[in-house]
Amino acid sequence: MASIKPSVPKGTRDFSPAEMAKRNFIFDTIKGVFRKYGYQQIETPSMENLSTLTGKYGDEGDKLIFKILNSGDFLAKADEQAILTRNSNQATPSISEKALRYDLTVPFARYVVQHQNEITFPFKRFQVQPVWRADRPQKGRYREFYQCDADVVGSSSLLNEAEFIMIYDEALSLLGLKDFSIKINNRKILSGIAQVIDKHESIIDMTVAIDKLDKIGFDGVVKELFERGFTQADIDTIKPIILLEGNNDEKLASLRTALKDSIIGLQGCDEIESVFNYVATCKPLTAKLELDITLARGLNYYTGAIFEVKTNEVAMGSIGGGGRYDDLTGMFGLKGLTGAGISFGADRIYDVLEELNLFPQSAEQSTQVLICCFDEQGEKYGLPLLQSLRSQNTNAELYPPGAKIKKQMEYANNKQIPYTVLIGSDEMETDLLTFKNMASGEQEKLSANEILGKLKK
Repeated sequence: MASIKPSVPKGTRDFSPAEMAKRNFIFDTIKGVFRKYGYQQIETPSMENLSTLTGKYGDEGDKLIFKILNSGDFLAKADEQAILTRNSNQATPSISEKALRYDLTVPFARYVVQHQNEITFPFKRFQVQPVWRADRPQKGRYREFYQCDADVVGSSSLLNEAEFIMIYDEALSLLGLKDFSIKINNRKILSGIAQVIDKHESIIDMTVAIDKLDKIGFDGVVKELFERGFTQADIDTIKPIILLEGNNDEKLASLRTALKDSIIGLQGCDEIESVFNYVATCKPLTAKLELDITLARGLNYYTGAIFEVKTNEVAMGSIGGGGRYDDLTGMFGLKGLTGAGISFGADRIYDVLEELNLFPQSAEQSTQVLICCFDEQGEKYGLPLLQSLRSQNTNAELYPPGAKIKKQMEYANNKQIPYTVLIGSDEMETDLLTFKNMASGEQEKLSANEILGKLKK
């Protein structure tokens, strides 16, 4: 048999033990915060029925869905059937009826509708699973990647939006970030801006342009708006709104003046103010909470609050985002169920923590202590200690006898194991084992019980 060069498909990757330890540190931290706020974990299958996914992401999104060929000899049968039906005006059987999950949101909507009689509403769920997109692989963009989502459906309370802000703040603070911003806007405010210039039908054109303010500057935004059919009078009205200055209260006051003739715009201001009041009542934030009128992510999708999170310590795109949406489950026949959700960009958060050297040493350690022995007698002596260590939830290994001590120490160093226990003939005779701190090199003679107590602390 010819040898095969090992490789993975483009747009996918392996994760080493060290990388997995760091990724799990991120996931476990975020999951812990989700649970603290009452969110429960679910998982959905890697594959969904193709009909579940198609038509939910727009024409471009549908092109990126990984379709799964029907199994067995279906292709051969389909080809035969195609010949038979070509002259009878019947539909040719589909060669694909399933697809890999494109995101976690549509499967979640399907889950809620399918299990609506088992769910207690409002339903607060979180999900950390891989998704697949038939995109062109490039730096930072993969065909297989993880999403880390939390959503609540069946509640219109703005407390949910406030808690999302607190979830972001708590999780990112626990991960070690000290300087980050949580930006918030509201779709209703954007609709109000379009309404006051009588350009409601052009809201997408308007927001696509102003969303680029930090990249192309105000002059660049004006140029795009002119190209999209906006007049100088429109721009004169928009300018003081999108160039709002001051703190959040001052921005809201200016907005209320500018949007005084728009009911929906003022409603958006009221919702933002309510969220701010909830947050102020609950806890102080590490994050900078900022009202940003230029924030317009997912405008076709969101109907209320819009979130985006960015770190100010590293040059990086958003590391989180989300918002309020109406009728999430309407696509599957369950109308009128409002919801809101957020997502953490785990891969970008990983890059940020790596660049800032914020991963704790414990995140990279899989084993806390290695028992080293010279021979089978040492192994027999060390096994009860090994089991005692594990019974007190201390991650421990025993290196198989026969290898030189130098090799065993190299193993401990390569795995970043902080402590070793050496068992030789002297140790077995005295029942005092050599306990070594691998970082400092310090050694001491301790009994098995003393070692257990030291490591338990």
